[in-house]
Amino acid sequence: MTAQKPADFAADSDVGGDAEAPGDTAREASLWRDANFGVFWTAQSLSQLGAQLGQLAFPVLAVTLLRATEFEVGILNAAGLAAFLLVGLPAGAWVDRWLKRRTMILADLVRMVAISAVPLLWWAGALQVWHLYVISAVVGVATVFFDVSYQSFVPLLVPARHVGEANSKLEATAQIARIGGPAAGGALLAVVTAPVLFVGQSVGYLLSAVFLTRTRDREEPRPAREHGSLGTEIREGLSFVVRHELIRRVVLCTAGMNFASMLVFTLLPVLVLRQLGLGPQGMGIIMSVGAAGGLLGAVSGPWLARRIGEGRVIPAGALLGSLALVLVPVAALQTEPGNALVLLTISEFGTTFGALVYNIMQLTMRQRVCPPRLLGRMNASVRCVVWGVMPVAALIGGFLGESIGMVPAMWLGAALSLLSVAPVLFSPLMSMRKLPDSVEEPAS
Repeated sequence: MTAQKPADFAADSDVGGDAEAPGDTAREASLWRDANFGVFWTAQSLSQLGAQLGQLAFPVLAVTLLRATEFEVGILNAAGLAAFLLVGLPAGAWVDRWLKRRTMILADLVRMVAISAVPLLWWAGALQVWHLYVISAVVGVATVFFDVSYQSFVPLLVPARHVGEANSKLEATAQIARIGGPAAGGALLAVVTAPVLFVGQSVGYLLSAVFLTRTRDREEPRPAREHGSLGTEIREGLSFVVRHELIRRVVLCTAGMNFASMLVFTLLPVLVLRQLGLGPQGMGIIMSVGAAGGLLGAVSGPWLARRIGEGRVIPAGALLGSLALVLVPVAALQTEPGNALVLLTISEFGTTFGALVYNIMQLTMRQRVCPPRLLGRMNASVRCVVWGVMPVAALIGGFLGESIGMVPAMWLGAALSLLSVAPVLFSPLMSMRKLPDSVEEPAS
């Protein structure tokens, strides 16, 4: 689960908020009529579909073809996520200085080139596990810059009143890709080798870059005279996150759940592919059904917010996702692979449903209350913490899987996930039917 307004907006851009922007008349009714948003939406949909093919191919390639151990799988997961911890904070300061769309295009091209190396090394007969570590790390660095720019770009692309709608649409299509991608990948793996799926991922990144070049915005870089030192700008973003009570609680909850879930999910490919013998097709089924839960969560999130309150949806989604995670170690205890498969698909469905409901609302809240000039640094600060714990958890998960066994390690992760819900469950969010809808400066 990813685990997401002092003003002076002109310092960052003259697009976003409720300011006039290209296609603003169409946005009055719905983003469905906004052709410019549609181009951006298409870019992300294609990128997500390609990425999901690779998402399945990485563990299959490592576990089944390269015979990676539990600890090596942990290193592989950590390599892809370490960038959020190592370069996340300076990336936010840099993104606030740069044009965000241009940064996303460059990040997509870097990821395309890096991912293309996997099938090339495989066909040359030279691919080893350490190659996957390096490629995963390069993709991770590019993803840091892409994700920080992406989360900061949406409020600059559409008016504030449509930010929630934009997030919901983007997440809905991302979940559709997560349904179709693993299912298609599982089917393709019956006739092709895992490295071939990386070609689809590479093409997805290329298409995303092409469509991003066709997206229009009026963002202008901040003048150089407004740049402070890198350290000062990083501290400003961190300070905003720490001082804003709602964002602070969301960060604590998300970081805890990400750490806990990574303990479990690091070992999941080994459980499914090796211990239960469900094969790549079983892995594809679990991921696709989980993505269906995410799609339902993405489209029902706004409806749930209206029914029970925007603030209450955040702890409700977190609690549901954590409860569903408990079914993973339960499934690991099953002696019948079919029963384990049913439990794992139910767990993935519930976990992803809760995660998407939670993520859409907490991200929308963060985007509403943060001043645009701080969006990059705020998102980077949040990502540094909530994703930065994941490479550490991946290494710990791989170590615990080998030292105390997979099942005890998974029970530990499930218990920690439940405890992590406390910061949002016992918070002002429980009494909020409507989240803050304007720029806020938290008290010093």
